Amino acid sequence: MENLYQDTMKDLYQDIIEKDSKYVFQNYTRQPIAITSGQGALVRDSQGKEYIDCVAGIAVNNIGHCHPAIVEAVSRQVSELIHVSNLYYTHQQAELAARFVPRTGMDRVFFCNSGTEAVEGALKLARRATGRTDFVAAEHSFHGRTMGALSVTHKPQYREPFQPLIQKVEFVPYSNVEALKGAVNNDTAALILEPIQGEGGIRVPEEGYLQAAKDICEDAGALLIFDEVQTGMGRTGKWFAREHSGVVPDIMTTAKAMAGGLPMGALLAREETASKMQKGDHAATFGGGPLLCAAALASLKVIEDEGLVDRSARMGRYLIEKLEGLELEAVREIRGKGLMVGMELAVKCGPVVDYARENGVLLNCTSDSVLRFVPPLVITPTQIDRVVDVVAQGIERAE
Repeated sequence: MENLYQDTMKDLYQDIIEKDSKYVFQNYTRQPIAITSGQGALVRDSQGKEYIDCVAGIAVNNIGHCHPAIVEAVSRQVSELIHVSNLYYTHQQAELAARFVPRTGMDRVFFCNSGTEAVEGALKLARRATGRTDFVAAEHSFHGRTMGALSVTHKPQYREPFQPLIQKVEFVPYSNVEALKGAVNNDTAALILEPIQGEGGIRVPEEGYLQAAKDICEDAGALLIFDEVQTGMGRTGKWFAREHSGVVPDIMTTAKAMAGGLPMGALLAREETASKMQKGDHAATFGGGPLLCAAALASLKVIEDEGLVDRSARMGRYLIEKLEGLELEAVREIRGKGLMVGMELAVKCGPVVDYARENGVLLNCTSDSVLRFVPPLVITPTQIDRVVDVVAQGIERAE
């Protein structure tokens, strides 16, 4: 019977691969497993193998996989009302706005479907509010892959095949105040920054940098946009990473973890800026639909009731302490806040990711040599211990 089960699972995996290869755009570099189920910080593949998930859908599954509260909320809502468009009011959207906006430090919200869409809206709002056209962004930044968001994403291999994009965008070194002073001027609509860079290698700015960015923007009459797509919803040990600095931007974007694993994003702004968006300026057919809002309301409640923001801070400290305790020669630096942690290696991290996967831990590599740890905020100390042990073994083999 065991052999039959294994053969069946193998057949399932092969069926998935064959269909994907034949019918799906081949624009993803996938790891050689098919995930079929998940619970908490664990997932299983089509072969029945279990993994500790330190990718979490790339910082999406903050409350864990298939949290009962999300399952219940979505199941209930899907039987009542799924979609009506923004031609009409729904109590789910109004209630989510009332509960979510006060958490952000902003005054108004526009709901959309993804982080990239939120950034697109932010760029449009900045142009509408200032009457200016130019943008400043940081080197190593990542803000999305649609044409506007791509324009302020730094990596040349993402941008260059699709140029010309938005003109003009100037990229400056991250966490460099003098570079900002030289770039932000009277033609700048907005400066867009990640309070902690994600795809760029978990880069934490120096103390005072974000406040200086705010001051420079105010002096030039430009707006400050914080991209909190990856850093929001408790990921860094605060509701939003901007809270570590106390800086309140003019515009903020978030997404990823908003709806417990379902696709949702948000563009937020202070009243003075938000008021510049006129009727018809922007829209999203599915943005803030009742099903997604029900999921987001449930996710907010889980984060609050289970104290996941504080847990992220505690578990993040624990993870960093464990990683620092390895004292491996190949480790250049460990950095991050909360459960958004990067380990920069002196060797390519791809082989470490492969070894970890083979030994029951899912990681990913960003910026070529940085292992990124963004597990569900419900991960346990015991699970972290296992992750660190496997990572240590993988690094030792890669040296």
